[in-house]
Amino acid sequence: MDIIHLLPDSVANQIAAGEVVQRPASVIKELMENAVDAGASTVDVLVQDAGRTSIQVIDDGKGMSETDARMAFERHATSKIAKAEDLFTLYTMGFRGEALPSIAAVAQVRLTTRTANQDLGVQLSLEGSKLVGQEVCSCPVGANFEVSNLFFNVPARRKFLKSNQTELNNIIQEFERIALVNPGVAFTLSSNGNRLMQLSAGSTLQRILAIFGKRLGEQLLPVQVETSLVKISGYVGKPESARKKGASQYLFVNGRFMRHPRFHYAVMEAFSHLIPEGNQVPYFIYFEVSPASIDVNIHPTKTEIKFENEQEIWSILLAAVRDALGKFNAVPTIDFDVEGRPDIPAFQSGGYGEVKAPRVQVNTSFNPFSTHSESQKSSRQWERLYEQATAQVVPSEPHAETLFPESNERSTQHFQYKGQYILTAVQSGLMIVDQRRAHIRILYERYLAQMKGQDAATQGLLFPELLELSPSDAALFSSMLDDVRSLGFDIVPLGGSTFSIVGTPSGQVNALAVVQQMIETVKMQDNIGSDALHHRLALVLAQHNAIEVGEVLTPVQMETLIGDLFSCDNPNLSPNGQTVLTILQQEAMDKMFN
Repeated sequence: MDIIHLLPDSVANQIAAGEVVQRPASVIKELMENAVDAGASTVDVLVQDAGRTSIQVIDDGKGMSETDARMAFERHATSKIAKAEDLFTLYTMGFRGEALPSIAAVAQVRLTTRTANQDLGVQLSLEGSKLVGQEVCSCPVGANFEVSNLFFNVPARRKFLKSNQTELNNIIQEFERIALVNPGVAFTLSSNGNRLMQLSAGSTLQRILAIFGKRLGEQLLPVQVETSLVKISGYVGKPESARKKGASQYLFVNGRFMRHPRFHYAVMEAFSHLIPEGNQVPYFIYFEVSPASIDVNIHPTKTEIKFENEQEIWSILLAAVRDALGKFNAVPTIDFDVEGRPDIPAFQSGGYGEVKAPRVQVNTSFNPFSTHSESQKSSRQWERLYEQATAQVVPSEPHAETLFPESNERSTQHFQYKGQYILTAVQSGLMIVDQRRAHIRILYERYLAQMKGQDAATQGLLFPELLELSPSDAALFSSMLDDVRSLGFDIVPLGGSTFSIVGTPSGQVNALAVVQQMIETVKMQDNIGSDALHHRLALVLAQHNAIEVGEVLTPVQMETLIGDLFSCDNPNLSPNGQTVLTILQQEAMDKMFN
């Protein structure tokens, strides 16, 4: 009995959707790429509930006829290629003919489209790969895709979608990738009726600054090189723009976003010895190569691309970035301080006659043990001045709050070892405390209490600091703004992706770095709850304000630190689970000397 049979198209489409449509951002990626391939000059993206409820992509491209609109939802139906050889001449984004049928297999889709040579358009309605309606309608030239109730027939996939904020971040990320590589197309992105981004057509640099903020323009250096193998253009950040996390790094080839660890390493290699190890710099690199020399069909997402001349392009990219750094003096030069240098003439043979040894003048009458009346008089004058100063009562001036309270008492119970550990004798032996981890624990619990009680003190800034974020980071930061304010920050939204830091917690410095670190820390965790968010914010602020390794403490400061530590709920461990203190038992020390 034969057991092999052909799958129905609806089932095949649903299986393909497992690879093509991974999340709402995947739908937006496919539809935006189709809009760009259709020659659109304006593309509008509208989402509801981070794409769970509705996704709408509107373009003013060439549109589709009634027949093409029906065929577009058939499996392996495409206008991009006709034969296998066309795979080696691809300049368009989509080409598989799987995107639309895969989307229609797991969602409710309505397409409204019209071409320029038609008076009326057509509207198709599909649900689970089945055509449920078709009618003639009046509509503008282009296409309007409405995708509703994504994964309505795949409960498991819908259940395991991330939080709305996480899914929205993924949508913004895909939107940025397509917008960056198509600066000549105007894009808009709206979420739940709020306009997140509105990008006008312009140059590549204008598009980068429109997305990531104008301040980034001061940190970018142009990269330009053209060879017979590849044309490379774009921008790299200056060494001073490096940071540990969250740097904007993008690679594109032939108008397509890609991930390429080897090319990323080439860019980072150019910055070796210029930035601290582990730091990252922003870059936006665009490659133009022959389509026949790359393979884009090795992964469903089309972000992994194989190059025929990978090693040669790697060397060209490294040289191009280094050339940009050197051309714009981003590479530090060796500077010699010539101020106050002695004027040493060059030696000329026979030009100076006989060379005489320098004479040494010595005061033979000088006696270091003799005293003079002038010095005694001067000494007595300084003594009288000191006595007068100490006799006067000078009111103490107010001073800023310090990390540890001042006291005249001195403790002899604690000793500091190499600016990192505090040693103190306890009944069972010798207690060793990591001073930085202990201070992180103290500050962490203090900040958590402030967030619960909303009683954090705020220190106003004389000159407010401007915080410019990417749209995805701005959306995330807006959702956690109330929690950040409960720590003592006074932050005012200025519209779009810009915020003004008006006040900071008492004693806080470098507010921009702290806020950016908070955002990067929260981005690393999906579906973060309120308690987890408070934990991460308090930990970031505690780590930033804690005393550093190597800082010398007075006996009173050590006494205060130890006392505050044992007032904490858990003095043994830091908030991230590291050991704060340990005890070297008396018996173990006795064995060392036996």
